[in-house]
Amino acid sequence: MSTSESQGRESAQQRALPAPIAPPAAPGDIDVAMIAAPPLAPAAPLTRAEVRGILLSLLLAMFLAALDQTIVATALPTIGRQFHDVDNLSWVITAYLLASTAMAPVFGTLSDIFGRRATIISAMGLFIAGSVLCAVAPNMSVLIVARVLQGLGGGGILPIVQTVISDVVTPRERGQYQAYFSGVWVAASIGGPVIGGVFAEHLHWSLIFWINLPLGVGALALLLPKMGKIPVFHRRRKVDWMGGLLLMAAAVAVMLVLTWGGTRLAWASPTILAMAGAAALLALLFVWHALHTAEPFLPLQLMSGSVVPFAMAAGGCGMGVLIGLTVNMPLYYEVVYGLSASASGLALIPIVAVSVLGAAFAGRATTHWTHYKRVAIAGNSFSAAMACGLALATPLPLWALLIGLGLLAIGLGTVFSISLVSIQNAVPRPQVGTATGAMNFFRALMASFTVAAFTTILLGSLGGGISFGAEHRHAVGGIPAADMVAAFRYVFAASAALMATAALCMVVMEELPLAGPAVTPDLAE
Repeated sequence: MSTSESQGRESAQQRALPAPIAPPAAPGDIDVAMIAAPPLAPAAPLTRAEVRGILLSLLLAMFLAALDQTIVATALPTIGRQFHDVDNLSWVITAYLLASTAMAPVFGTLSDIFGRRATIISAMGLFIAGSVLCAVAPNMSVLIVARVLQGLGGGGILPIVQTVISDVVTPRERGQYQAYFSGVWVAASIGGPVIGGVFAEHLHWSLIFWINLPLGVGALALLLPKMGKIPVFHRRRKVDWMGGLLLMAAAVAVMLVLTWGGTRLAWASPTILAMAGAAALLALLFVWHALHTAEPFLPLQLMSGSVVPFAMAAGGCGMGVLIGLTVNMPLYYEVVYGLSASASGLALIPIVAVSVLGAAFAGRATTHWTHYKRVAIAGNSFSAAMACGLALATPLPLWALLIGLGLLAIGLGTVFSISLVSIQNAVPRPQVGTATGAMNFFRALMASFTVAAFTTILLGSLGGGISFGAEHRHAVGGIPAADMVAAFRYVFAASAALMATAALCMVVMEELPLAGPAVTPDLAE
């Protein structure tokens, strides 16, 4: 257990059961006791109505970031035709992905230094400016640069939103709101491709970016008047810009390797090997710099202990399976069941949408149960068993497969809220943003790793007779259904292994008492 977790545990044990919550210190007056304490919301400043108002504005901001990850895909063919450039279409997706992943830990840390208000304005401002530039882009090159700018802002929205929630709601109560935010992601995941297709086909593709302007301004108009009432837990300190740049550079190199390896370029190609070597060197430089800097950008001790690393690993495995199956299942639907591209998209609903039920149940468990991690252990174990069952029973009738995937998703969803609450409960108050940004960063890396691993499995099983480009994921060629079934048995088996790993991480993770109102006595055990 790290020093900060040990101090946080003692403080949590003292504060978890009594109903009153200690009043906050004055802004800027953060002493050692406050730094060691787990992130608590004060009892007095915010009423339920004010909390609901803040959450509504946060939901809109999160919807904005989530929508932009899905709305662009269906408009890519139209954009390529207008700019007479199909070869670089994948960069429209990749540029945003690289920028947003690299910026997640950066904005998380900056929110702990400069406060939530300044960083959310900066993130939303970058996102809106990038959206406008995308909408007026005269060619593909400008559009790609604009997507980088948009990704820089989009990567900061999610960790700041999750951090603001930790400022206004106690850890024990925090999980119950996870379902609302998961629901936003589901709505964006399902509605984004539909809206993007309608805009591109019947109106103009630029509207997929213009729509961000009123949504972004509306989210800021709702949120900013309420920011003054949000407790202040950040701590001003010198910014370790070198550490941040090294972390971002390493992240971009890793993401390029995972995105291009096995698809655009062979894993053993000189380019991939060079980028992998550069990523390893940059990561080592970042670690060395962090160990020799008084106040590093991402304190390595924050990533140690008996809670944070295991919660991050569990959440990363869950996110990997969710994204990995979401990306690859349409291929299975088209080849094995003969579904169209749009029907295959609808068949993803049991994976994407049903996981919200697991997240909602786990969130309620953190509110009412002392041994809250048992829900994630049971859910992840059940999810691993379902994935193993799919690997053994495939092929199944479509309805049976959808039910199996839905059950798998319910168990999978439990890990997201439990891991998030556990991480934010275990770290010092002024470092909640840093830990939250690091968590989102690691989840994104694990999602990219899992997609790359699943793609490698499929390519190895199918003999490379399939295209996995971002702009034509559904190109299936003449692959026999029996070969696809055999290949996906390994994909389901890999999913089972990842979910079993998530369950094991939750078993090993220390279950610190959650700070907040007391649990109901008859539900305490």
